[in-house]
Amino acid sequence: MRMSGTQEEKMIIPKSKIQQIISDATTSEMIPYIEKAFIAYSSQEAVVPPVGTLTFQQPPGDVHIKYGYLKKDDLYVIKIASGFYDNPKIGLPSSNGCMLAFNQKNGLMEKILMDEGLLTDVRTAVAGAVVAKYFAPEKVTKIGIVGTGIQARLQLQHLKEIIPCKDVLVWGRSEAKLQKYKADMTAFGFHLETTTDSQKIIENCNYIVTTTPAKSPILHADGLKNGTHITAMGADTLGKQELSTDIISKATVIVADSIKQCVDHGEIHKAVRAGLLNESKVMELGNMITSVNFQRKPDDISIVDLTGIATQDIQIVKFVLEKISSAKAAG
Repeated sequence: MRMSGTQEEKMIIPKSKIQQIISDATTSEMIPYIEKAFIAYSSQEAVVPPVGTLTFQQPPGDVHIKYGYLKKDDLYVIKIASGFYDNPKIGLPSSNGCMLAFNQKNGLMEKILMDEGLLTDVRTAVAGAVVAKYFAPEKVTKIGIVGTGIQARLQLQHLKEIIPCKDVLVWGRSEAKLQKYKADMTAFGFHLETTTDSQKIIENCNYIVTTTPAKSPILHADGLKNGTHITAMGADTLGKQELSTDIISKATVIVADSIKQCVDHGEIHKAVRAGLLNESKVMELGNMITSVNFQRKPDDISIVDLTGIATQDIQIVKFVLEKISSAKAAG
């Protein structure tokens, strides 16, 4: 497909423009888009092929290729997103990537969103807010964040509109990164404490979000209290694990964004493989959102396993494109 310089400029949406749209948006504005992503996936209203994955060892990193479309929609989207975890050591962001939007009716490319991983980060964080809307305990006494990276920041920022609690305990391996995280997130109105002892997260927090690329458990069941909720979003590739299988065994409510993906390479993968969790006991998030019968009980230990699904990418692209269209119409 040949394009003139002007056509190319119109087709490419730079990160700066995407950043401005996201900065001006509220979590509440984006939640319905991501809710629809989960509902469409679970109700078979979306076509989502298996995730393509590239894994690198030296330096450590992974690339996800996710793609799909919603039936009776206008677009299909192909997303490439990478995470190279040593990049911050050399002054580079750990996330990168782009999203390609094509016309579902004729296959022509509509837009190239040069988001450099921003939209993947945002749609993942908004998914965390969706989970909080449906699974947070009635009274959150303290929020626990496992990790100090991009997602650890965004998850907390997007919880602000959903959970009134502002008391936060964050775990990390590096004291320097913990202090930087504390300084950054205090500016958002949170009261932060830090720890390098992950056990303190389990003992002191009843709403926990795990955000690391760990390959062995960080959190264990000792001290886990009834009524605790955990959103596990770090284990999105085979080999990653943040929760011990005994935590999975102890949970009374287990939910996956995609049962197929989570059983294959999510947080619950090892528990299923070890025979500690029957796949039939796992519920899917889209179905839970639309369920009129589900109600989280006060003593439930709930876990929501987020591996990321292509419908989220489709929906966050639609959010950006609709914002651009609305701005043009208003201008």
